[in-house]
Amino acid sequence: MTESLNLERLLARAEAVLGRLEATLPLPPAAPDWESAVAFRWRKSQHRGWLQAVRHPHPIRLADLETIDDQKERIVANTRQFVAGRSANNVLLTGSRGSGKSSLVKAVLNEFSHRGLRLIEVDKEDLIDLSDILDLLEGRPEKFIIFCDDLSFEAGETSYKALKSVLDGSIAAPPDNVLIYATSNRRHLMPEYFSENLETHTVNDEIRPGDTTEEKVSLSDRFGLWISFYPFSQDDYLAVFQHWARELGVAPEVIAASEREALNWSLGRGSRSGRVAWQFAKDLAGRQKPARKKTR
Repeated sequence: MTESLNLERLLARAEAVLGRLEATLPLPPAAPDWESAVAFRWRKSQHRGWLQAVRHPHPIRLADLETIDDQKERIVANTRQFVAGRSANNVLLTGSRGSGKSSLVKAVLNEFSHRGLRLIEVDKEDLIDLSDILDLLEGRPEKFIIFCDDLSFEAGETSYKALKSVLDGSIAAPPDNVLIYATSNRRHLMPEYFSENLETHTVNDEIRPGDTTEEKVSLSDRFGLWISFYPFSQDDYLAVFQHWARELGVAPEVIAASEREALNWSLGRGSRSGRVAWQFAKDLAGRQKPARKKTR
């Protein structure tokens, strides 16, 4: 009788311990209301992840993006294939800062959202959760772009391995309704050093330094489509400024008279880019006096 009571007490204590342990474990991510938005962000708190709807996605259009017609054509063709259920590639957009890489991905979403395209933005630190995200998306009728903006990895970081696995390295095939679009200022996403090109058998005590280089290049190689962006010429910069100034309601004569100021603005920023052109157009529009309302 005593042994039976002791066993029951032991089992009760074990159940209580397991209950407290289960309470500390992260819950599996819950599916969001897919009808509530066309864009989502992956969020983490206390080791728990979920998809948060973006209520007001950026409204930029493909027509707003000047001087990158070739890049637009290539990514639009790839995305059109994807939403039509045909084969398409993961995309890596690389090149100069402020040249329109991120804006182009946002514009593609706005172009194809009415055909079932959805976008999920994932920060670099959360790439280890990609498998959980894919579990939520598998079997859905929509097409999903997982968007990794300004992606790059420093020496010693290992989260890139999760991305490699999803791109082309896991025993499980990625869902047919998911592609990854990433932007980066680095062509190979990871730092490269002059020492790695030395004709020697040892670099920083590594016997085969060529293997390190292969490891770094292998990540970007898993993107089937590379789209490169280049520094803006003066004419490109002015064309982008003029477009945004018109969109913001600046009078044509003011735009024409402000070209020199626009160039000086870019000199002060040390960059001629679409982002800098947009920032000057906003400043110029903000300095204009609103039109006086007509009174009866």
